[in-house]
Amino acid sequence: MTAAVANPQAGPAADAHALAGRVVLVAGAHGGLGSAASLACARAGATVVLLGRRLPKLNRLYDEIAASGPEPLLYPLDLEGAAPDDYAELATRLEAELGRLDGLLHCAAEFRGLTPLLHTDPADFARALHVGLTAQWWLTQACLPLLSQAPDAAVVFTIDDLSRVGQAYWGGYGLAQHGLAALVGMLHAEHANSRVRVAGLRPGPMRTALRARAFVATDDRVAREPAAYAGACVELLSPAGAVHRGQVWAPPPK
Repeated sequence: MTAAVANPQAGPAADAHALAGRVVLVAGAHGGLGSAASLACARAGATVVLLGRRLPKLNRLYDEIAASGPEPLLYPLDLEGAAPDDYAELATRLEAELGRLDGLLHCAAEFRGLTPLLHTDPADFARALHVGLTAQWWLTQACLPLLSQAPDAAVVFTIDDLSRVGQAYWGGYGLAQHGLAALVGMLHAEHANSRVRVAGLRPGPMRTALRARAFVATDDRVAREPAAYAGACVELLSPAGAVHRGQVWAPPPK
């Protein structure tokens, strides 16, 4: 089951208090979109849990958020090596320290560059599938009981343009993205009548390290800064995101 792609029109703009009182976990928080979304969520009033494997980058992001918004929490974790028990411990600690979880935003991905499948290193292929799909599900599965306790919770998966990454040379990353789109539809069907909303976000081309591995920067004239899609992340995590429930939303950049 694959989620439908929503009409790419902007929904109601999230206001400065759209996430007030909410706790949002951002996986891959130190990446391009993850960092921009974390900052936007904090500005919208959320307490943000910053999850990622690069502690120096997480520390810099922590300092930037703490300087002007609710103090975030750091949670260093490498999705490649983490086991299901590690995610269960994360959920337990979040409940003990914060008492709630209202949103989970997935921004992590693994992509080493365009390579023919025949010549792809088996470890790289497995890593891309694991970080891009399996680990994201393990994290979601561990957090669902805590999310279900919130009056209105959201799980958001960032999904690349499937028509592009389903073409030649995208390897495990492309397959993982197709799996995430199917996961959105499947999870939505199982939680359509629950307090947990599931949606996908399909941003347009962004100037990120991942994109730079596939496109020559000097010729990449269509990409936008990740901040152009940070507001859409806030919207999907806020009550306004209910209109995109079960969909993969492709918003215009702002």
